[in-house]
Amino acid sequence: MTIDEQFLRKALELARGGVGLASPNPVVGAVVVDASGREVGLGTHTYDGVKHAEVLALEQAGGGARGGTLYLNLEPCSHQGRTAPCADAVIAAGIVRVVCSMEDPNPRVAGQGLAKLRAAGVKVEVGCLQAEAKKLNESFAKYILRGKPLVTLKSAMTLDGKIADATKPGVQPGSATPAAEGAHSGYHWITGEMARAHVQKLRHQSDAIMVGVGTVMADDPLLTDRSGLPRRRKLLRVILDSYLRIPITSRVIQTAENDVLVLCSTAEQEGQKALEAKGIRVVQVAASNAEARPDFSAIVRALAAMEITSVLLEGGALVNGAALASGEVDKVFLYYAPTILGGAAVPFIAGEDLRGKTQRVQKFELHRFGDDFAVEGYLHDPYAAHA
Repeated sequence: MTIDEQFLRKALELARGGVGLASPNPVVGAVVVDASGREVGLGTHTYDGVKHAEVLALEQAGGGARGGTLYLNLEPCSHQGRTAPCADAVIAAGIVRVVCSMEDPNPRVAGQGLAKLRAAGVKVEVGCLQAEAKKLNESFAKYILRGKPLVTLKSAMTLDGKIADATKPGVQPGSATPAAEGAHSGYHWITGEMARAHVQKLRHQSDAIMVGVGTVMADDPLLTDRSGLPRRRKLLRVILDSYLRIPITSRVIQTAENDVLVLCSTAEQEGQKALEAKGIRVVQVAASNAEARPDFSAIVRALAAMEITSVLLEGGALVNGAALASGEVDKVFLYYAPTILGGAAVPFIAGEDLRGKTQRVQKFELHRFGDDFAVEGYLHDPYAAHA
């Protein structure tokens, strides 16, 4: 490992400390190394902290920054936002070399910060550990480039693609299923403890979690972030409920603290009033078909208007089908257990004919979680400026 890679890995580690604390801004970590090669300043950006990571690191370094090197995972900004341009602060501090993993995908920056540094005589190097840096800020990239949140479809299933046993009370083949809390068969989990713990990390990385009302009625989940890690905004719990059938007694309603959003396509007045009396926000969106299900593209746009940059979809078969058919799913994280249910067990997708809408998973990775494994991959590049 080179010295540059060593310090960039430290910057990436610092940036990860901002996960859950920086949205809708990107996560950024910075390390200042003085002229003798000694680490003298560290910084992690958080939204509430306002100051950017490089400014925090430069302030900590003080005079030690002069003649030194700045390492960070993302290009310093060059525009006036909530703070002054970071590129100006880097130049003023006397930094002579900047090593960063990637350019900022924000069109307002997009190389201009690096150009300003070069024009001031600062030596700039870009690209080391770029893949890791891009993955860390993929939701920011999708949001800033397309004005939409990154949508990740997560599901846990058996080897034959079943997400629940139809024998569980309230679950019918093709219905929404109790997949939201990790997927279980009857009253037994399909996936193991390690996989379920990892799901909490995915929730922590997300601004919102989304399920269909069928999942709420079948499983009565809490849909909370139980990673134990701090976050700036509560995980927004989003329920797709065409006819406002969600039980007032469900745990997600009873535990609501301005963090539950119900999206419907036909708002029955009494039902809406009952939910709003519990502090639930109810929003009506356009219907996508004759069955009056909320249009998934309209849902994504509604969440973007709330500055939601990332959504973890943990729905059942019907929601999975509708989301994939809409073309709005960017990424999948599919957990598999080495079991086979067969028979009338609930499939991963139902309710939509996806013929002619084939989507290929690209750039996929395989992960092991004890006896289980997972496929993580992309249907769309979050860094693409157009679909």
